[in-house]
Amino acid sequence: MKNTSKLAVITAVLALVVAACGGDTTDTTGGSDTTAAGAETTAGAETTAGAETTVGADTTVAAETTVAADTTVVGEALRVGVVTDVGQLEDASFNQSAYEGAVAAAEQIGGEHDVIVTEEISDYAQNIQTFVDQNFDVVVTVGFLIGSDTTAAALGNPDVSFIGVDQAICITPGAEADPEFACEGDPAVLLPNYQGLIYAEDQAGYLAGIVAGSITENGTVSAVGGTNVPAVIRYARGYESGAKSVAPNTTVLYQETSPDPVVGFNDPATGRSIAEQQITQGSDVLFQIAGLTGEGVIGAACDAEVLAIGVDVDQTQTLPDFASCIVTSATKSLEDSVTAAILRVANGTAEGGNIVNSLTSDPVGVGLAPFYEFEGSLITPEIQTAIDDAIAGMADGSIAPCTAPGPAAATPNCP
Repeated sequence: MKNTSKLAVITAVLALVVAACGGDTTDTTGGSDTTAAGAETTAGAETTAGAETTVGADTTVAAETTVAADTTVVGEALRVGVVTDVGQLEDASFNQSAYEGAVAAAEQIGGEHDVIVTEEISDYAQNIQTFVDQNFDVVVTVGFLIGSDTTAAALGNPDVSFIGVDQAICITPGAEADPEFACEGDPAVLLPNYQGLIYAEDQAGYLAGIVAGSITENGTVSAVGGTNVPAVIRYARGYESGAKSVAPNTTVLYQETSPDPVVGFNDPATGRSIAEQQITQGSDVLFQIAGLTGEGVIGAACDAEVLAIGVDVDQTQTLPDFASCIVTSATKSLEDSVTAAILRVANGTAEGGNIVNSLTSDPVGVGLAPFYEFEGSLITPEIQTAIDDAIAGMADGSIAPCTAPGPAAATPNCP
């Protein structure tokens, strides 16, 4: 996957993955549709172990949860293993949140949990196999790039349950990973032991873009991506679209850190360097979409006394030293959705296929973290209204968050 052209092809055609597999997407919302990952598909996640998801300062979307913090789930005590994406477990973002979701589920069902931190992409298959060989019941794999290896493992080990975070399952009629992305195989039938958790990052990015476009004083905002995998691109395109929806003349800068994800998501020094360049170009609101690399982005913003937006989780909480310059974070329900998927395995209700977590899924799968000290002073009622209107528009399909108005997009097409 270090081959840039190959990654670009995968990125460009992921829309086909979700579109073709849309009919296999788990529906737990009573049939409400949402636009996610560039295709119209039925969204839903069956349950959650978390609390509220805040999508705006005054608009908190709360779902009735079937698993409270003090509730013991009736189900099988399972052994749960997590294989992270390349990088560090304590990344204050993607790997860490997915792992914490697995830990929460294992503890609720009285099971065991363990984790293998992936150092090289070439280690994906062996790391998965290690848990299989050790008779783990559930293997959670984290990230788009590990999807093919997860598909192969699910096919070869039908008695093991697999959960893929940021993985749209695309298979052939023979239940193998489809390199052509025709997605003619039905994962719900052919791989019933494999749940693919995907997220509408474009929606969360759009809300973050509204914030950025509304508060910029220079008319220039920016984003720093780790590697241009589909989730990063969806965040970036949504961000650009959201910023231009409130200020069409906004300049949106974007740069990928590295096509090699081992570097792209784990290089705070380069993230800082890119951010400093964007700041010299006038950016006064920087959106980090780069995992651990993003700590350098946020640090550069704080040092320059401009503003930052975090990613995946509430980074005001995970990076408290930078709280003074983090306006909000574009979030997705990583911890809750992983917990819910494991609990479905434990109670016997798990089904194979893709599960989309979005603004209209139940529970809500993406949103914005609270504004904290910026509420009222920087984030005005008018900005909150724009956020609320965008949530409603994306929910009813009248707003397509991956379509930026105005000049040519600064980022690749949204997959």
